[in-house]
Amino acid sequence: MKSQLITLSLAFMLIGISARAQNTTGWDSTYRPPIYAGKVGQFKSFPKSKDDIIFLGNSIMTYTDWNELLGIKTAKNRGIPGDMTFGVLDRLENVIQGRPAKIFIEIGINDINRSVPDSLILRNYKRIISRIKAGSPSTKIYFHTLLPVNDTFASLKGKTAHILYINSKLKEIAVQEGITLIDLYPHFVDSTGMMNPKYVFDGLHPNELGYFIWADVLKKGKYLTK
Repeated sequence: MKSQLITLSLAFMLIGISARAQNTTGWDSTYRPPIYAGKVGQFKSFPKSKDDIIFLGNSIMTYTDWNELLGIKTAKNRGIPGDMTFGVLDRLENVIQGRPAKIFIEIGINDINRSVPDSLILRNYKRIISRIKAGSPSTKIYFHTLLPVNDTFASLKGKTAHILYINSKLKEIAVQEGITLIDLYPHFVDSTGMMNPKYVFDGLHPNELGYFIWADVLKKGKYLTK
């Protein structure tokens, strides 16, 4: 009986060690925001066209009406608040089914916020690019650099080094993959190296002025007409 108790104790101890070992990464690639499934279902129900200009990403993409902001009827908002690079990969097939003319992507800040390693974020960028090229070769791909943040957005406090590193590597990826990079970061950063508070309402998400700045970058760069 005593030996059985010892055996059971050892078994429970090993189970506990295993569970802790599986949870040491501190991040979860399977996480999807609560709104994710509903938004994906909605996107699947919408008509698709080869003239579509897709704005793909997270809440930063979501919180504006792109066709009204840019004056382009074919602009389609495909942002999901809280989405990560893993979530974009999961729903990318639906995005490229219609063989859209252009896809503008801004994604990755939620990965940083949820402690996904920088190397995996960059790997996922390459996977996104590869899958668009394979599934819709005529689609033009545009990646945006990550926006700066400021300390009023508490969960991203101290993450600036990650943002700068991701942006520097994304510039290299854009050259390697032959895609267009739109460098938003310098348009939003202030003299302290933080997000300019004039352009956001919470330290991360652009306000109306911030989106006008973004639209101006797209128009002056002629990214919408190339």
